Amino acid sequence: MTIAKDIMVNDGIRAREVRLISADGEQLGVKSKVEALRIAESANLDLVLVAPNAKPPVAKVMDHGKFRFEQQKKEREARKNQKVINVKEVRLSPTIDVNDFNTKLRNARKFLEKGDKVKASIRFKGRAITHKEIGQNVLNRLAEETADIATVEQKAKMDGRSMFLVLSPKADK
Repeated sequence: MTIAKDIMVNDGIRAREVRLISADGEQLGVKSKVEALRIAESANLDLVLVAPNAKPPVAKVMDHGKFRFEQQKKEREARKNQKVINVKEVRLSPTIDVNDFNTKLRNARKFLEKGDKVKASIRFKGRAITHKEIGQNVLNRLAEETADIATVEQKAKMDGRSMFLVLSPKADK
C-alpha cells in the first residue's frame, strides 16, 4: 500500500533489495524486499522507504502511522512559524501639501511597524511628468522620515507615468 506524499510502505515498495535500518536505528545491511518485510512483520511494524533514490534504496522498520503523524506535526509547526509579509501601498502626488504628506507618512509608519512592506507611488498627471525631480524629492523625504524604522528596498524609479519606492521594516524590529 502507498500513502500520500509518495512514501512507499510495505508491499508498495518496488525495489528488489533495500538497505535495511532497524526500529532502533541499527544498520542491518542490504536485504531482499521479502526478507525485510518479514523482519518488519515480526516486529509488528511497517517497512517504510525513507530514501528511495539511494542505491540500493534505504528502508526503515518503523510505525508508519506514528511517522506520518510526526511529519504532519513538523509541517504544522513550520506553517505556524511562517511570517506573511504584505505590501501596502501609499499613493502620493508630486504637489502634495505638508499636512497631506504627514497623514500619508503616519499611515506608512503604521504599516511598517506592523511588519508590512510599503510601496510609495507617485502618479504624474498631465505635464507634471516633465518635473520628475519634484516627485523624486517627495519620495526621498518619505524615505528619510521613515529611516528609523525602515530601509529602502528599492530606490525610486519610473514605470510609465508612475514613480515607485519600496520600503521594508528594519530587521531588528
